[in-house]
Amino acid sequence: MAGGVLAGPVLAACGASRAGVAERLLLPAPLAGDRLPPGLHTLGTGGERDGVVSVPACPGPSPLIVMLHGASGTGRRAARLIGPAAEPAGCIVLAPDSRGATWDAVTGNFGPDVAFVSRALAQVLARCAVDTARVALAGFSDGATYALGLGLANGDRFTHLLAFSPGFLIPTRSAGAPGIFVSHGVADDVLPIDTCSRKLVPALRRKGYQVRYREFEGRHEVPPAIAQEGLAWFLDRPRASDPA
Repeated sequence: MAGGVLAGPVLAACGASRAGVAERLLLPAPLAGDRLPPGLHTLGTGGERDGVVSVPACPGPSPLIVMLHGASGTGRRAARLIGPAAEPAGCIVLAPDSRGATWDAVTGNFGPDVAFVSRALAQVLARCAVDTARVALAGFSDGATYALGLGLANGDRFTHLLAFSPGFLIPTRSAGAPGIFVSHGVADDVLPIDTCSRKLVPALRRKGYQVRYREFEGRHEVPPAIAQEGLAWFLDRPRASDPA
């Protein structure tokens, strides 16, 4: 997969209704700002719903994971799902809040969430040293559903997609060929595996995508071992239990 995925356009024009437009990521005006020091920072957009960015202590350029929360969740909560695996791996984690209770295209059309993620990405690109050859869009539950939809529409700009317990595939006009990681608990009683991942993973493969699929003994969750496996796949590093 080609590098430099976020050096060019990044996020979508708002208000466009034509298919394949509202979900495309276009770069907004660059934002000035000093480099963010290591640690957890709020995005500082001034709204009630905002988001966070976690910067690793190691010097960059660093891989970037955009992590999307589930329904009624927050970016801060989503960052905690992936943070224990991402921080020691030296990844920047950007975890924005949706504008409403969940992501726009999960219940309707792409719109204000695309614009907000655009501004958040602009901040991170301006204030963090990002390795643009390793940029993942990830999410849990509704966030996983949205990550697949937005990510497939912008697969020429994200190198990887990580979907932890997604619900369905949002119809989009696809671009590029990102690698895809999907996990799902076999006892999930919120988004049952039989009607969700066991249907959408074969559909993705029929479309020609390379999908790493992992079922686990569990419910609607992201177990630490699954988060670590997804991160190892993203970074192309073997897990501790894998042969070198």
